[in-house]
Amino acid sequence: MSGKIITIAQQKGGSGKTTLAAHLAVALSQRPLEGGSTRVALLDCDPQGSLGEWFEVRERTLGDEATGLSFRTASGWGARREARSLARDHHFIIIDTPPKSDVESRPAIEVADLVGVPVQPTPVDLWATRPTLEMINKEGTSCLLVINRAQPRAALTKEIASAIEALAHPAAHTRLGNRVGFAASMGQGLTLLETEPGSKGALEVEALAAEFMALLRR
Repeated sequence: MSGKIITIAQQKGGSGKTTLAAHLAVALSQRPLEGGSTRVALLDCDPQGSLGEWFEVRERTLGDEATGLSFRTASGWGARREARSLARDHHFIIIDTPPKSDVESRPAIEVADLVGVPVQPTPVDLWATRPTLEMINKEGTSCLLVINRAQPRAALTKEIASAIEALAHPAAHTRLGNRVGFAASMGQGLTLLETEPGSKGALEVEALAAEFMALLRR
């Protein structure tokens, strides 16, 4: 097996990287593959450890054997080695990276098959995304920009969406809405897919996971 590595990266803090990583991991784990269930691993490279805390709560909520995911931690250049090791027996590896750190994020971007970049629909967030995109360009890795916490009827969201589309990187057709359920589910060690299955937010996550899978197949 040679699993696909997806790195979630954004140098601006508060962009929703950890929430995106967790939701994408669960969404992918729920998509059956030929020959059996989908094996997904999470790799937390952020010293803050938010993804690890979420996973520990998940273990308490569901039980150690029922999380549906594997979990590891790494830092710096160790992320590349750990991700490649996990790829031997997992279909997908999702890496959560720290903000404001080229040194910590670069190995995770280098090893990735695809980098997901969450962007909140504000001018400041869009400006802050440029260093991340420059790093991705330097490593020659494919990426997908994801508008996060979008207000569907807000004029600013439409304006920023147009600005994102003008960048030299593809943007996901699916946008994740600004929904309380995302944060509430994370507090339980779960995702919106599990607390509100079939909801608009859950459908957004499923559609986004399908976009990631389609790009990885190319």
